[in-house]
Amino acid sequence: MTIERLDAVSRGADRAPNRAEILARARDLAPRLRDRAEDARRLRRVPDATMADYDAAGIIRLAQPARFGGFELGWDILCEVTEILAAADGSQAWIARIMADHAQMVATFPAEAQDDVWGKNHFAHISAAFDPVGRARPVDGGFRFSGRHGFSSGVDHAQWAICGGYIEREGDKLDGPHFFLVPRADFSIIDDWHTVGLEGTGSKSFEVKDAFIPAHRRLDGARARVGEGPGTAINHAPVYKTPRGGITSTGFAALAVGMARGVLEEWLVYTAPRKSRGISVGKQPGTQMTAARASAEIDAAGALYLGTIRNAMTVLEAGGKLSEMDLMTSRRNVAFACKLALKAGTRLFNAAGGRALYQGNGIERQYRNLLGAVSHHGVQWDVAASGYGEMLLARHGG
Repeated sequence: MTIERLDAVSRGADRAPNRAEILARARDLAPRLRDRAEDARRLRRVPDATMADYDAAGIIRLAQPARFGGFELGWDILCEVTEILAAADGSQAWIARIMADHAQMVATFPAEAQDDVWGKNHFAHISAAFDPVGRARPVDGGFRFSGRHGFSSGVDHAQWAICGGYIEREGDKLDGPHFFLVPRADFSIIDDWHTVGLEGTGSKSFEVKDAFIPAHRRLDGARARVGEGPGTAINHAPVYKTPRGGITSTGFAALAVGMARGVLEEWLVYTAPRKSRGISVGKQPGTQMTAARASAEIDAAGALYLGTIRNAMTVLEAGGKLSEMDLMTSRRNVAFACKLALKAGTRLFNAAGGRALYQGNGIERQYRNLLGAVSHHGVQWDVAASGYGEMLLARHGG
């Protein structure tokens, strides 16, 4: 897509795509991501060509406000797009998912903050580090903010960053956690992303040193968690009322399920013609059962998380609110979907034979990406299961 064409899109000259059209764009991108997967691993970040493809297809603007050239599509559609891309390459898909997520979040900041980010550039990319390690000191008009933030996926491509942190109050009291928007000029990137999985996400650290943040670039954490940020007074689409946490974590389940599908696809291409000591591996009953069981686990995981987010979006689209039990159930379903995806991926990797250990093949790369994805704190089964179990038993007098 030409620069002129991109400019036309940013001005809103194009009609926003519907679900079928944005999914078709994702399917069109998938082969390119697969071809660039090894480059992403080697570079330890998403290739520039992929970011250009995302901009041209509008993938990152999927949940961005229409007044800034976005499409305002639902979180369920973002999950579907994510799964398609993750089956091609988990690392590059990770950036599409989280940057679309961050655009949705910026849309819930005060209106002036949204203008700061997108007023002159509808294609601004936003990275984030939600762990509240930053500290904000109140001053006239805003805050002086400092913090060293880790795991900021895609930060090399970002013009803005969302930082988690607390406001320092009198008497050593901490107010928060909250979220603060910082422009690229106010943070330095730390090249520390040397990992055994998800290498292509470029999830490096960055540091902010005593930067001034205007008051309007703060999002109250409590309001964000329940989907009631001030930006929802301007951006009325249901996607902006999505609570943070259990519901938005369905995006991580979409990544894990997509990566597991990627392992399966690579495994099938590798295994079908494979022979071991002159015997066709694909014709062995054990191999056939492995394929069937792994594919069933992946399909079950996909149905579990996608049904969860579709139900949630139906409630939000009808003007309703999600209950605490809805949110806890979502956390349980997301974590269990990730467990199923990992089980399937491990089953396939273990059945691939010794040659799958060599670096550079799709099976090992996608499996390592899957291992990284399911280690995210937002999808940990023990935490989600104990929380859900506690609430379930309490409902019955426990």
